[in-house]
Amino acid sequence: MTPHLTAPATTPAPTGHTNWWQDAVIYQVYPRSFADANGDGMGDLDGVRHKLPYLRDLGVDAVWLSPFYASPQADAGYDVADYRAIDPMFGTLHDADALIRDAHELGLRIIVDLVPNHSSDQHEWFKRALREGPGSALRSRYHFRPGRGADGELPPNDWESIFGGPAWTRTEDGEWYLHLFAPEQPDFNWEHPAVADEFRSILRFWLDMGVDGFRVDVAHGLVKAPGLPDIGGSDQLKLLGNDVMPFFDQDGVHEIYRSWRLILDEYPGERIAVAEAWTPTVERTAHYVRPDELHQAFNFQYLGAPWDAEALREVIDASLAAMRPVGAPATWVLSNHDVTRHATRFANPPGLGTQLRTPGDRELGLRRARAATLLMLALPGSAYLYQGEELGLPDVTDLPDEVRQDPSFFRAEGQDGFRDGCRVPLPWTVDGPSYGFGSGGSWLPQPASWGALSVEAQTGDPDSTLELYRAALAARREHPGLGSGDAVSWLDAPEGVLAFARDGFVCTVNLTAAPVRLPAPGKALLSSGSHEVALEGGEFVLEADTTVWWAV
Repeated sequence: MTPHLTAPATTPAPTGHTNWWQDAVIYQVYPRSFADANGDGMGDLDGVRHKLPYLRDLGVDAVWLSPFYASPQADAGYDVADYRAIDPMFGTLHDADALIRDAHELGLRIIVDLVPNHSSDQHEWFKRALREGPGSALRSRYHFRPGRGADGELPPNDWESIFGGPAWTRTEDGEWYLHLFAPEQPDFNWEHPAVADEFRSILRFWLDMGVDGFRVDVAHGLVKAPGLPDIGGSDQLKLLGNDVMPFFDQDGVHEIYRSWRLILDEYPGERIAVAEAWTPTVERTAHYVRPDELHQAFNFQYLGAPWDAEALREVIDASLAAMRPVGAPATWVLSNHDVTRHATRFANPPGLGTQLRTPGDRELGLRRARAATLLMLALPGSAYLYQGEELGLPDVTDLPDEVRQDPSFFRAEGQDGFRDGCRVPLPWTVDGPSYGFGSGGSWLPQPASWGALSVEAQTGDPDSTLELYRAALAARREHPGLGSGDAVSWLDAPEGVLAFARDGFVCTVNLTAAPVRLPAPGKALLSSGSHEVALEGGEFVLEADTTVWWAV
């Protein structure tokens, strides 16, 4: 019997004007790996600026730049020494200004990373705190504590670093300081008013430069539980994202973001802030995007969902339901600079986490990645793309140990430390030095297959992943049933298939390994497969691991 796709009783009315960020497609640029303008093997801001027309033509609305601030680069720039200066490896403040101006002329918005949970140990505040010793006023801007044990030889509590090992490092004078990440990244004490004052000033500095928003790194980590209590037990890192911890997702963070929202609202042009908030549930995530706090929060529950119809429908429903009461858009993301690219995650069996060491089935992974992209872009809200996913790039899982730079790779029992695999510089041309990334090689080695996946190789090929992204983003802009909203109407579909309707639009996704025959709900707009959708007697074959968009 042929399954029946039941049309919804009513379709949502067009929402009319929406704030730009409610349905934006935001493209993450990892500057060191995007484009190298000066030929030193490292991407830079001038390289990004020269590639802005490519991003405009791709069809994105905004560009999010990972950190480019002055930094010793102990954690790829997430250890900031000066929040108002550009690291020389990326350029100058003049380069940043030119990038922002050029982006605005092209109709693109710029979002910059902000790292408020911790600074670099080379930040002037921290260096002075070490020099001035115990009792220094500067030490109270961080978490310095005496140790436990007879001679203070034990850390102040049992917290573990996200990168592995204790979350405390002892100084030469015998005190300990807290770092939830690397020792080179001491945590700020947000109970100190000077810290709050400083970051309000930093916000204004970049808003005055013209940036359109901030991605807030570790937004859930700023406030620690009073007294810094022990957690007890072992395997703390396995609890992250599953339980409220004394150093994450404390209610006190929300007062900080309410004060930030007041500043953002002072500026014209709908400036926004986006929370990187790892929380146990999407309901907890929704707390960060209440009307007087931040505008968006990353949906890590969606990113971590397996390629499974039931699991995806559950997280989609939960995400939309959680955001609806606070009036914030749901966000959807499949890859970023911290996780294995989804073309490789979906190439492997489920349950292996988000940092993989095996390439898996490349053909299967790419087919699923393309289908997953069309599913994501059909959902109501805002979508995030990570540089290179539009090329279908896999993770580079065979990087030699001697070239790796992920700090957690060198620490025991922390994150897997394989984030370098998603950070390999992009290929722009079929051949040439570093496949067009720059004239001086690349800071991480690129695979020999990179040329065939380059922008040059894929441009104009109707079956390429790049052209699929371009077509999908163009359709998303043009079709009234795509973009903002807070609900989908699920349609009856066989097991392993997702089908939902929006205003004049239907999305069908086959997450099984076998083709399924279904009634055609309308005119086919786009398929993640490489061929047009063939109709026969009002029915069509939805191929395995394939998504098709329909105009109803």
